[in-house]
Amino acid sequence: MGLITAWSPSRLADFEVCAYRAKLKIIDRVPEPERPLPKGKTEHANDRGTRIHLESENFVRGKGKLPIEAIHFKDELESLKTSFKEGSVSLEGEWAFDENWKPCDWRDKKRAWLRLKIDALKLMSRIRACVVDYKSGRKFGNEIKHGEQMQIYAIATAARMPELQDIDVELWYFDQNDLTHEAKPASKWSYMRKAYHNRGMKMTTATEFKPNPSKYACQWCPYREGICKFAYREVPVRRKGDLV
Repeated sequence: MGLITAWSPSRLADFEVCAYRAKLKIIDRVPEPERPLPKGKTEHANDRGTRIHLESENFVRGKGKLPIEAIHFKDELESLKTSFKEGSVSLEGEWAFDENWKPCDWRDKKRAWLRLKIDALKLMSRIRACVVDYKSGRKFGNEIKHGEQMQIYAIATAARMPELQDIDVELWYFDQNDLTHEAKPASKWSYMRKAYHNRGMKMTTATEFKPNPSKYACQWCPYREGICKFAYREVPVRRKGDLV
């Protein structure tokens, strides 16, 4: 076992972009520096996303109002609300699995190898289920990252509920009024498990965490200013006639 004992889609994304970033965040627990609010904004994107997720959950539970950001998904959230009352929807599930993809307790530090938080899981029938994930940010540029996240969710759903024959996944992009849907037999999702298992094992057995400085890798890194000594810096292009 490596220095990072458990992974998740977000942790894996950090690790594969820059292992050193994952080390700072997960092993060293370096707090992210305070950031100024973007011009014209009243909250940071992460805080906004957390708020919208919580408000959406409360609405489906019948304990709050529909978030204004989710107005285009009113019908879908109303449907979840009805199904939740009927007992066919579970919310904010904290799922954990060991290295054999067997469900275990989220708090079990010795066994919990993969941890996932599911926004909503709807049982559509005895043999079919749909995993729903709310998205408060942009879709463009995140298609691969979000697609892999939902693949992991579907694989985990198949491992957790082996009686299912079909699993749907949906991404609800509140800001874009876009619903991305994909349905496959559970066996098709499970076929992808080996590839993600290998990637998760690579992360959780790692003992070296090399930096990967680049314009892309460092662009959104919270540690790029004043914390990470390896952070990418633009080198001014010297033009003919510039003073030396």
